[in-house]
Amino acid sequence: MGRERGSGPDATGVTVLTCCAVWSLVSAAGRDGRPEGVLLAVFAVTAGYACGRLCGSVLPAGAFAVAAVGALVLAVASHDGVPGSIAGAGTPPGHAGAVAALLVLAAGAACCAASAARAASGPSLSGVSGTSASGVSGPSASARSASRLLALVVACAALVLGSAPAFVACLAVLLWSLATAGTRRRTAFLAALGLATALVAGTSWAVAEDALPPGLAASVEAPLTPHRVALWRDAVAMAAEDPVRGVGPARFGRLSPTSAGSADSDGKPHSALLQQASEQGVVGVALLAAAFVWMLYGLWRSPRPTPVVLGAAGTLTALAALACVGNALSFAPVTAGAGLLAGLATASPGTGRHSP
Repeated sequence: MGRERGSGPDATGVTVLTCCAVWSLVSAAGRDGRPEGVLLAVFAVTAGYACGRLCGSVLPAGAFAVAAVGALVLAVASHDGVPGSIAGAGTPPGHAGAVAALLVLAAGAACCAASAARAASGPSLSGVSGTSASGVSGPSASARSASRLLALVVACAALVLGSAPAFVACLAVLLWSLATAGTRRRTAFLAALGLATALVAGTSWAVAEDALPPGLAASVEAPLTPHRVALWRDAVAMAAEDPVRGVGPARFGRLSPTSAGSADSDGKPHSALLQQASEQGVVGVALLAAAFVWMLYGLWRSPRPTPVVLGAAGTLTALAALACVGNALSFAPVTAGAGLLAGLATASPGTGRHSP
């Protein structure tokens, strides 16, 4: 069942995003840092979230399907270069991370469309008129099947595009959506997703600190490649130099020996967590975590049915995991897509006058 949303999540979101923008300016003050990237990311999330709240109130299920198709088309069309890179010219590895994130968002939106279509058919199916139920259940069942099929197509597209991590993440999102399709209680599931994200973030930090046991470290670092692990360790070293403010936004590439010595480096550590730690210090990390918690909080308070909420939360968790080990959040289409999905999943259906 849905619940009354209230103004708490919106006020929290405004506060968190404003602090993110202000802190990027503070961490860049007095040095040659470039906070434009962070400001663009904040704007993208805000715009996507506002658009999602508006479209979700008008088209509770259809907006998810449109978002899924749009993200899939963008991922396929921009396989060799995702538009909207925050940090200048991208490189193929960075683009690969952004394409994977777009595919995950597409799969998640498709799953949410299926859950929203099922919820829309609920009242009719519970009515006393058999004619009414049959008249609605057929189209609704077709819409659900089409949405699930779209999610599967997205996962297959990840294989065609050569992104094994995206395939695994899309499949996980699809299975999560199926497993929670009949769930009514959301609190425990949302808490579990938060803990899973913290585990991934903690593991990536442990790899950067070289704190894992030798056997486990070898198995974890193998798919990451030595170059990425070296970038992460440079980021940890920079964070230790100035733990409060970091070295300044967009300065990692110039100060990292590993990045400077690589011909095809994009100047980033390929981890949102470690980038925040190195460039904006512990406050930046706290604000990044707060932004994710805000989205989970908004979903917890969402008037949408629980399966829709959990589908969106699972997708955002998969995106957060990719961001911990990749460069996905350095692309405006990805951050805007995350905000859009959160907005769609927290909109009040049938109330087109509501605004974020």
